[in-house]
Amino acid sequence: MLKAIVPRLSVAGDSIASLRRFATTSPRRLAPPDQLSFPCLDRNQQKTQSLMGQGPEPIYSQVQSGFQLYHSKSPLFLDYGGHIPEFTLAYESWGKLNKDRSNALLLHTGLSASSHAHSHEANSKQGWWEQFIGPGKPLDTNKYFIICTNVLGGCYGSTGPSSVHPADNQRYATRFPIISVSDMVRAQHRLITEHLKISKLYASVGSSLGGMQSFAYLSEFPETVEKVVSISACTRSHPASIAMRFSQRQIVMHDPNWASKRGNYYDSIPPHTGMKLARSVATITYRSGPEWESRFARARLQEHYRPALCPDFLVETYLDHQGDKFSLEFDPNSFLYVSKAMDLFDLGYINRSRAARARAQAEEAYNTERPISNAMAEFKTMDGVSECLSIPKANEKNPYANATLYTSHSHESSLEDLRKGLSHLRNKKVLVIGVKSDILFPVWQQREAYEMFKDVEAEVKYEELGEDISMFGHDTFLLDVEHIGSPISKFLG
Repeated sequence: MLKAIVPRLSVAGDSIASLRRFATTSPRRLAPPDQLSFPCLDRNQQKTQSLMGQGPEPIYSQVQSGFQLYHSKSPLFLDYGGHIPEFTLAYESWGKLNKDRSNALLLHTGLSASSHAHSHEANSKQGWWEQFIGPGKPLDTNKYFIICTNVLGGCYGSTGPSSVHPADNQRYATRFPIISVSDMVRAQHRLITEHLKISKLYASVGSSLGGMQSFAYLSEFPETVEKVVSISACTRSHPASIAMRFSQRQIVMHDPNWASKRGNYYDSIPPHTGMKLARSVATITYRSGPEWESRFARARLQEHYRPALCPDFLVETYLDHQGDKFSLEFDPNSFLYVSKAMDLFDLGYINRSRAARARAQAEEAYNTERPISNAMAEFKTMDGVSECLSIPKANEKNPYANATLYTSHSHESSLEDLRKGLSHLRNKKVLVIGVKSDILFPVWQQREAYEMFKDVEAEVKYEELGEDISMFGHDTFLLDVEHIGSPISKFLG
């Protein structure tokens, strides 16, 4: 029996050995794997190469016409200290100003929009709110004289980081001072009162950043505006929204073309890769998950091909396209400064009081030609002052356990501070519109604004679009003429 088994084992051993020899000598087994292809990276490298040559030029640098310019030669003193010695605002208008100049409506833009909200003779291209403006539309040009500006800090004709400083004829770049939403509306107020000679607006209307501006204009100049409309915005920025915008800014700033020059890229390659990725991330926050589901589901671009690390799912290709299209449309530094202004937005009493003191200090320093010492400044500079940044150590256990180290007051006291900051707006007419599917400015932020205005006895109305009405998320204000436009029309009268 044993003799019968041994030969079999020998045969089996020979078979295993021969298999091993085949495995180690077969050319097919030895062939290395194929390298994946990366067409998305190839395209991005091609864009970089083209920018090193003769083009394409950033689109924002080509926007030279289709708007009017207002130039203020007086300094604008800023909420966080310092000043802009002079500034320009690009603006466009529709409708006709009546004889007593009482039908003016100021329309505020979102983060990256130009003053071109609607087509007109000087610029026939459709505007970003084309369907909302015109005869019989929510912003009725038969009734109102509508003005829209490119914000201070922008790149479509208004003074911003890509502008030239009058002292040395060099681009501001990151020498541009930190600005606030209230700084933006103070610049607009000069346009309205000094240039257009309008003493009181019939209405101030805006969405997103524009909704912040609309609130800020009312807060800064309560006697110079009759009605205010704020859509998908807030009365103070909240941590979740701040975190989203911070992440996008970091993506831009860590693009080697930004980081290596600290934002002074205007005579070289702009940080288009960082802008593309930041916009792709931002686009996720502009729409809602259910809309992505109904629009793209899990569909892939090429179902019969192997998956790829470059854009593969349809939702990936959409984000990639949106990012690529935006990468040369908007100045990266304007993106950094304007989005930071959004993060800093807070109409609470403490913040607005500090801002007023900082502006007063800046004006005194300008008039006396004596700089403010860092020790005396309302907002100190961080250069060489490491203690300003109390960042927890990486190995510290539960570094945020003691919240008083990082916040100056509780949630309840912050609400009371906000009420106090809005207390001078009693009896003001305000419309707040929220969208349930919005993840960038969640609807509870508009509910909070409504409650705050109600607490200070403003004449406030609130409209909320449920998920049964709109799944477009934050972009609802751009897309849903019926459900956004109708309450605006009714409120304006």
